[in-house]
Amino acid sequence: MQNSDIDAGLTPPPVMPKVERQRLHDTVVEHIRRFIVEGVLEPGKKLNERELCETLGISRTPLREALKVLAAEGLIEIEPNRGASVSKMSEAEMRETFELMSGLEAFSGELAAERITAAELTEIKALHYAMLACRTQNDLAGYYSRNQAIHDKINEAARNSALRQAYIAVNRRLQALRFRSNFQIPKWDSAIHDHDEMLKALEARDGKRLSAILRQHLLDKRDAVLQIQSREDAAAAKLKA
Repeated sequence: MQNSDIDAGLTPPPVMPKVERQRLHDTVVEHIRRFIVEGVLEPGKKLNERELCETLGISRTPLREALKVLAAEGLIEIEPNRGASVSKMSEAEMRETFELMSGLEAFSGELAAERITAAELTEIKALHYAMLACRTQNDLAGYYSRNQAIHDKINEAARNSALRQAYIAVNRRLQALRFRSNFQIPKWDSAIHDHDEMLKALEARDGKRLSAILRQHLLDKRDAVLQIQSREDAAAAKLKA
């Protein structure tokens, strides 16, 4: 009897509902994050919960949980009694955040050149060639996902957990802007050239060279984004005039 009672007390509760809920939560967060990155949800846009629920096929509870996560990442702003809207960075914030990211990327490259394994380098090469294939097909979304995977793999290869945490936090705020930086074909092709040079430096284990390329790569993206923003602001001003 005692053994039976002990066995009954040690029987773990079912865990599947919790696993499924977490999976749904992560999926909703990822979908909305992608909508923001790819410009489906534009900066400053007020979010319609009903429309998002219908689009994603979910109830409001997982949606609101996801919005809280995205608010913590700085992608969403939630105001009491006014709902949620997509965050919009000021010009000064864009400049400063890209400058910070350029330093994080540069340091990642310097460390990765010293610490990357042959298997990791092979994986980055495969992503690079897949990225080039997307460019020939004018598949910006496919190109961007592989582009970001390359940057992410370089950061992982740096093997510095503090750097990794800072990189993830800052990069989430910039992903939508990094995506927009390739809207102009010359800028897109320039980014491709940078990635060719990154791969060469990585293969040569030339940390200083890779660091310099990554830093300038991010600053060029900053300039492209600010140029696009300036044109859009000018066009908006004309419409109001």
